[in-house]
Formats: sequence, structure tokens, C-alpha cells
Amino acid sequence: MKTAIAIMSDPKNGSEESLGRVFNALAAAYDFKNAGKEVSIFFQGAGTRWPEVLEAEDHPAHELFEAVSDKIQGISCACADVFGANTSGYDLIKDNSVPKTTGLPSFSQLQEEGFNVLTF
Repeated sequence: MKTAIAIMSDPKNGSEESLGRVFNALAAAYDFKNAGKEVSIFFQGAGTRWPEVLEAEDHPAHELFEAVSDKIQGISCACADVFGANTSGYDLIKDNSVPKTTGLPSFSQLQEEGFNVLTF
């Protein structure tokens, strides 16, 4: 069983819901990782802003983010363009070449590779 976790919530809205979504996404990745299962994390949409926020040592989810950082596949290239995300240090995912964009993750490709996709 393989699982891909898409993080799409927006840290800029500052809501408890956004924090809850990213925390639960990272906790799910942590659970799969510790169970020895294949897991991959990627940031898409407004979620492309999360890595920079989570890198701050005083963020409540920082330690959890660090614990699963080896499972981060990357950041949606087109979404990072649209949402002005800082992508330094992360791979840009461009598998789905949507017209007039720099590319996004391909859910179809993930499915073909046997991944179940969870979105947060």
C-alpha cells in the first residue's frame, strides 16, 4: 500500500482549521512512515506556502514537519507560481502539464503508480 498526501490548506488565513489540516496531514505521514509503509507528501494550491511556515522552529508543527521531511516529494510548480510560494530547497512537481501553467502534480500518474491519495 502506497499513500500520497496532498496538503492544500492555506497558512495565510491563520485559522485553526488550516493548522489542523496541516497537522493531521503530517501526523498521517508520520503514522505511515513509522508503520514502514510508503508515503509521499506534496504541497499544492495555497498549501505551497506551508513549507516556509513550517520551517520556523517556533511553529507548533515544526517538529512533526522535521520528522517527515524525508517524505516530502515536492511542491506544485504552477501553484507556487500562482500563490507566490518560496520553493527554495524543494523539488518542483510538473507531471501534469496543464496548458498555460508550469505544471502540477499528476493525480492520474499517482494512481497509476498505485498510490492512494489523501488531501488535507
